[in-house]
Amino acid sequence: MADVKAKGRKAEKVGTVVSTKMAKTIVVEVTRRVQHPLYKRVVTKRKKFYAHDEQGQAKVGDTVRIIESRPLSRLKRWTLGEVLRRAVQVGIEPSALDNLGTEVK
Repeated sequence: MADVKAKGRKAEKVGTVVSTKMAKTIVVEVTRRVQHPLYKRVVTKRKKFYAHDEQGQAKVGDTVRIIESRPLSRLKRWTLGEVLRRAVQVGIEPSALDNLGTEVK
């Protein structure tokens, strides 16, 4: 038992998906609020992370948890852990579009 090394925990971040245009890759924006060292004002800082999404389950606007991993490409060092909250997908029914076209005339 003494031979077993305790592995460190991997870093986790929570952010919002801002892009899913690449294959198996999402861009997650993580925001944090920190106090300015000189002026003591609370400032919002944002950083974008490229994360691996194997199944393509995250959509734009979703709140997700990403987990640190080995480098997967030049920019990807994170993997999608889980989708915490789905974004509201706003859609228009085809019947509403038909009614809209008749009202314009």
